[in-house]
Amino acid sequence: MAKTTIDITSLASARGTRASLGERIGELPNVASQRTKQLRARIDGAKAVTSVCPYCAVGCSTLAYVDDSGKLLDVEGNPDSPINAGHLCPKGSAIFGMTVNDRRWTTVHYRAPFATEWEEKPLAWALERIAARVKETRDATFVRERDGKRVNHTLGIASLGGATFGIEENYLLGKLMHSLGVVAIENQARI
Repeated sequence: MAKTTIDITSLASARGTRASLGERIGELPNVASQRTKQLRARIDGAKAVTSVCPYCAVGCSTLAYVDDSGKLLDVEGNPDSPINAGHLCPKGSAIFGMTVNDRRWTTVHYRAPFATEWEEKPLAWALERIAARVKETRDATFVRERDGKRVNHTLGIASLGGATFGIEENYLLGKLMHSLGVVAIENQARI
């Protein structure tokens, strides 16, 4: 295998040629820099509000930039945070897009069995329907005794809590699930 070497003199002459051409031609104008001088950052003059990423139990700190009317302008990682030092995961980096997305549904949508289209429904209708289905499932699958022992549980319902729940929310969710007789209670943070 032949050993290759770099000729130092050719490198020096290349640098010299570049320098001498620069003196003769002068600096080339940077068209973009003229335009850039007139641009303002989207968050220029905005108020930075410290917040927390809603996605997982890590609790990364964010800076939410809002204008005087309270409109959200941008969300980024908080560089002063000891938890994330300004870094956000891909999901956390998408907080702003989720919030201002004009295609995001903000009302209840329901698609009936075998239907191809979604229907918009009132929130009260959805809550009543969920409650009725939970009761129907619980009543159909509730077991009072098994092998002569009182068990009072249902295996027809399960609960998967989110990692963003605080201790109080997890406590209340656990109480609700136990009162229904649900034994399959899990949390995303443990999976």
